[in-house]
Amino acid sequence: MNHSTTSRPALLPDGHAAGLRSVIAADPAASLVAGIQGAGGYGKTALLEQLARTYHDAGIPVFGANALDRAGEGAVLVDDAHRLDDAVLGELREVARRPGTRLVVAYRPSPRPAALAELIGELGAPVLLAALGRDEIAAQAGAVAPEWIGWLQAQTGGVPRYVSRVLAAAEPGAAELPPRALDQFQHDLDQLGEAGRECVTAMAIGATPHPDLLAALLDLDPAEVGSALLAVRAAGLVGADDVLLPIVRAAALRLAPWEQRLRVTRRLVEIQLARGGSVLPLVSPLLGADIALLPEATLAAAFEKAGDEALRDAPHLARPLFAAAVSAGIPVVSVAARQARAAAVAGDLDEALRLADQVIVDDAVPDRELGVQVAASVLAHRGLLERSAELCRWSVGKLRWPGDRAFAALGLIGSGRLGEADELLSSSDDAGPPTSMTGAAAQLAAGVRESVVGSAATALSTLVRSASLSEPVGRGVLVPDSPAAIAALVALHCGELEVAQSTLDRAIGAGAGGPLLHHRHRLLAAWLPLVRGDTVTARVKLQAAAGPAARDRLLATAIEAGIASRDNDMGALAAARGQARQAVAEHSVDLFALLPLGELVVAAARLRDLDWIAPYLAEARSLLERLGNPPLWTSMLTWKRLQAAIVLEDLDDARQLAADLDGMAHHNPLAAAMAEAARVWLRILTGQVDQDEVEQASRGLHSAGLAWDGARLAGQAAIHTKDRRAMLALLECARALQGKPPRPRAVRGGDTDLLSEREKEVAELVLAGLTYKQVGKRLFISAKTVEHHISRIKQRLGCANREDLLNRLRELLGR
Repeated sequence: MNHSTTSRPALLPDGHAAGLRSVIAADPAASLVAGIQGAGGYGKTALLEQLARTYHDAGIPVFGANALDRAGEGAVLVDDAHRLDDAVLGELREVARRPGTRLVVAYRPSPRPAALAELIGELGAPVLLAALGRDEIAAQAGAVAPEWIGWLQAQTGGVPRYVSRVLAAAEPGAAELPPRALDQFQHDLDQLGEAGRECVTAMAIGATPHPDLLAALLDLDPAEVGSALLAVRAAGLVGADDVLLPIVRAAALRLAPWEQRLRVTRRLVEIQLARGGSVLPLVSPLLGADIALLPEATLAAAFEKAGDEALRDAPHLARPLFAAAVSAGIPVVSVAARQARAAAVAGDLDEALRLADQVIVDDAVPDRELGVQVAASVLAHRGLLERSAELCRWSVGKLRWPGDRAFAALGLIGSGRLGEADELLSSSDDAGPPTSMTGAAAQLAAGVRESVVGSAATALSTLVRSASLSEPVGRGVLVPDSPAAIAALVALHCGELEVAQSTLDRAIGAGAGGPLLHHRHRLLAAWLPLVRGDTVTARVKLQAAAGPAARDRLLATAIEAGIASRDNDMGALAAARGQARQAVAEHSVDLFALLPLGELVVAAARLRDLDWIAPYLAEARSLLERLGNPPLWTSMLTWKRLQAAIVLEDLDDARQLAADLDGMAHHNPLAAAMAEAARVWLRILTGQVDQDEVEQASRGLHSAGLAWDGARLAGQAAIHTKDRRAMLALLECARALQGKPPRPRAVRGGDTDLLSEREKEVAELVLAGLTYKQVGKRLFISAKTVEHHISRIKQRLGCANREDLLNRLRELLGR
């Protein structure tokens, strides 16, 4: 069959495979000269096969590089031109120059000898084959979850050949590379030659793909390594950053003999140890392997160093790494203190304390001071602050560690022993040079002391500076408490919620205090929305902040009780009682536990079950008395006790507590707002409700940081007033303080006509939270009459149950 030809080759509309296919499909007989460039696995062969079918379907014969003498009779398609010798490449160059030629040549980016470079010059700008995108992978994979498509793309880099291997062998949706797909890389690795295979194995173990490093590691010539790395790139085994694709790394580790892996690992570890580089990525894969249990000096040193790295970067690996170091020959005493620290960081406080105690009493342990630091920190986290302080004070005279004196003073003040703390702080000597950590600890102690004996503003400023100073070094330390946590507690006690929020946000972002204090910071962050009455946000933050320590459990339990109390969920409040009793029993009473203790006092009062918490409350009052009843710490607990007295309608106790608050009103704006609100509460309890006075006191609490307490004061005043206009105004005030918009009055005016004026009054009071008995006393009718009114309203509105009734009344009355 004769076919027409043109004197000029066709122009490709773009540099993509689709453009090449479309040009040939549109006119197979047309002259065309094109190159296809792509790394191994990117589909050069598949594309050439598609083009060959197009030519065959058009009746045009297809020839390869072995039949160039017949090039004028059809189309010439050549694969892997980078493997051809110079003579064949020269013939192809001549074919490309002939008029009417149909020639397509595929090749890898390298190697590129001079003859191939000249041929590429004749072919012009190549068609560049690219990795598959998510949509293209999804089209091949079929109906699987998008998350799995993303995983497959990440593992394979989108290289078409690797995608096909996984799809052919994997169970869709199972995020695990199938062994059969990994075994198919044996051929790809063999094509690289011995040097290339060794380079890939070394890179899979963790070596940087640098010719000099790999040459020293593998005892090869740098030029040979350079050529091998070019071949690795051309084979499509690495990404754009020259790092092995995950599937290639997994295959290389699977296919390389164990002896080779161990030899390369040992040599790489030696290089990294000599240069002070990281060894954690190199030896962590060895954990659990038999080799990790054998005496081996190089690996022993590597496991020990990797354990130190893991304490900062991967705490869950630190303990097994130190255990592997001991198995490989490191003396147990040399890592005992760090094993204790690793256990503490991992949250195993019992094991950490057991190991730390052994370290402290063993003179042979080289870093006993770390054991003291671990034990003191764990004791504080377990709610035993006074014991922690005693250990820190003992270490000041025996084993020094940065900040021991300051943390001893912190614990002593927190336990009510201010005089002893002052005596300790008066000594000028300290452990080691004045680092950021020692400076932060000193400011922490000074700030806490100021919060007890001086100004709230000065104390808070000092503590915030301490938190800022500790941020750069805070992630890798283990301490009894963090400056950020103490600063947040002081801020909460004096109503500076914005300061507490920003300080905790920075601490959480910086990872200050490591994993253990991370939980404490998040729990304190959950307290902030609780104070504002935002129980939804508080519950979400609480669920993400659970910690292993007794101190964390106490705080978490108090937040749960606070949420239940604010939501008026008596079932949840009762359920929290058992956890609360356990949490309080585990935790000694100290200055920094007063906030959750106060919340639990209110919860116990609502459950009419104060007896169990009374001894702890007595301890707290005794502690505060030993410190001289500092207003900053005393006022909040007094306020919570007042709320408990209000719940129990104990007017005598409420009067005394209001008087106590009045005596502390001078100290800070929050104390003043609580004192004024206490006076208003007393008048409300005796039936005296002055709308303006209530609104002023409620807004004062809100402005001082107790948003929910302000709203509650206004809401309860509305319940107690007999003036309907004042009741509605106070309810609106409560809504505003809760951040809710004003309620529209009679949104569905026609429907409210269904209710009589008396029924509307009853409905308003029921929605305000009054019981039938309270409604009856307010309206001078019996509780039974109130019940009859509610029954008639329910029937008239067609409500099936009480919940339907309340929702319908809220709608009708604009609530």
